[in-house]
Amino acid sequence: MGVRFIAINDGVDSDDQMGNDFTPFRNIINEWYAKDTSKKIRSVFRNKGLSGQRLSTNAPYGYIKGEDGHLLVDEETAPVVELIFQLCVEGNGPGKIARMLKEREIPTPGTLEFQRTGRTRNYHPDAPCAWNESTIANILGQDAYLGRTTNFKTTKLSYKCKKTIENTPDKWAVFENTHKAIIDLETWEIVQKNREQRRRPTKMGEMGMFSGLAYCADCGARLYHCRTTSWTHEQECYTCASYRTKKQCSAHYIRAVVLEQLVLQNLQRVVAYAQDDEDEFVQRVMENKTVAQRCEQERAKRKLERQERRINELDAIIQRLYEDRVAGALSVERFAKLSEGYEKEQTDLKQSAEELREIVASAEAQAVNVQSFLKIVKKYTEPTELTPALLREFVEKIVIHAPDKSSGHRVQRIDVHYNFIGEIDFSPEFSQYSKKTTA
Repeated sequence: MGVRFIAINDGVDSDDQMGNDFTPFRNIINEWYAKDTSKKIRSVFRNKGLSGQRLSTNAPYGYIKGEDGHLLVDEETAPVVELIFQLCVEGNGPGKIARMLKEREIPTPGTLEFQRTGRTRNYHPDAPCAWNESTIANILGQDAYLGRTTNFKTTKLSYKCKKTIENTPDKWAVFENTHKAIIDLETWEIVQKNREQRRRPTKMGEMGMFSGLAYCADCGARLYHCRTTSWTHEQECYTCASYRTKKQCSAHYIRAVVLEQLVLQNLQRVVAYAQDDEDEFVQRVMENKTVAQRCEQERAKRKLERQERRINELDAIIQRLYEDRVAGALSVERFAKLSEGYEKEQTDLKQSAEELREIVASAEAQAVNVQSFLKIVKKYTEPTELTPALLREFVEKIVIHAPDKSSGHRVQRIDVHYNFIGEIDFSPEFSQYSKKTTA
């Protein structure tokens, strides 16, 4: 390229053509030295991370670093973290939460850092309270607020490339109770479920209370919130997204006020039952969940046993085919065709068997956290109005069935699935509102 290269310590000058023969070897040795240094640094960080020490140099928003490097709760910003999580529990997305924090004139993390240290890296003097949507999303995804330290979430490809690569969860090193938690586990799990159920506001800028929670019983699609400027609240409704866009399902039409009434009635019954007889409530929930798990587990076990027997049979068949080929009873073409078909079947069976083993293992390991549900119940004496916060705290999803008009009345079934415990189905009279309710 016509660029002169000078290395003073090594006595190299590219203009001196006579003294550059050893330069390539010097470069290789220097490369080895850099690579060896990188390995040593990585080893030190890995040992530190596996010992439970936090690798990140910056404390998450809501914490400050103590003298010993451990995280301490920041009394000034921890309430803001709690507020952000509570707003998300109420069904607000990161963008809306950012706007709400700006309206309340809460300084951004960059503004706070400038006020404390004078650093201007993320400080915008013209908008000190303008929160970014990505900042909110990052806070909502930080498991450090549970009092947990998680190392090795990311890595670098090599010492030559500084591009950050996301590690899979099996490569993480997780340590519990390393510092004081700001958010409890129940709130964290509700927030993560809300984040998975991403919703879009209507063209009017409104967000339906059941958006992201209501599902079609037949095709599994979400129900779409229908709302126009000329409609009153009583005219708002939900319809199946597959029917609305592809006409591949029935409408499953249900008015919003009717759905709100049915869910509130079901919720009132569940809360009253849990508060009146907590021990019986726990026993019934455990029995219902255990029966469902046992049925799924038994089906998977029976299918797994059949597939494993077939895999063993295929091993014997392939072995006999090979013996017939060696003995000359089968031609090369015939042997290749038969063995290819059997081996493909065996490969598919092995893959299916592995999936069934995972189902069996998950069914055996799954536990119903009824106490987490009861903890939410104790926060409310008797719910009289269905609010977004109340709905998101209690309900995981609502399954809407197609209306039945065979009796001359429009009867529509909804199934309410609650956080931590699933669907409640204690007795016919108790589940009457969730099973068959006139809409």
